[in-house]
Amino acid sequence: MRTIVRLAAMAVAAFGIVAAQAQVKVGVVNSQKAMLDTAEIKKAQADLEAKFKPRQDQMAQLQKDLATLQAQIQSGKLSPAAQQEITTQGQRKERDLQRLQDDLQADVDRERNDILARVSQRMRDVVTKIATEKGLDLVVDAANTIYFKPTMDLTAEATALYDKSYPPTAASK
Repeated sequence: MRTIVRLAAMAVAAFGIVAAQAQVKVGVVNSQKAMLDTAEIKKAQADLEAKFKPRQDQMAQLQKDLATLQAQIQSGKLSPAAQQEITTQGQRKERDLQRLQDDLQADVDRERNDILARVSQRMRDVVTKIATEKGLDLVVDAANTIYFKPTMDLTAEATALYDKSYPPTAASK
């Protein structure tokens, strides 16, 4: 019985040594930088800015109108009835401005989240492909890593492969 236990212990120890000697190949990627550096994200940012510029211009005009109304009220040259009318106009414009800001923020957030979700999934696929090609056992995000050798960094390679695999198109949606 002791011999069997001793043999089992030796087998476990030998297995542990073999496992400890197996070298784990690791890569590191800064996923946020890799995604933000893609041509698709840069194009999407420019598209979002162009798409929402008219609404931003409209908000800027409302802010100018509000400043003009405020200056008229502070001039002290208005009759009480005119002052009341301008105050009412100002309140209406403030509500309109707030609605526009809220709607714009919601629309921008929704579109940004859609884009980031799509790009994030694609980037995971790209990193998986790189890891498979290089025979890596593990890829970690640089944001969660204290130290790594620069030779382990796959970020630029991931961005380049992403751009090659998913070039931005006119209808990138």
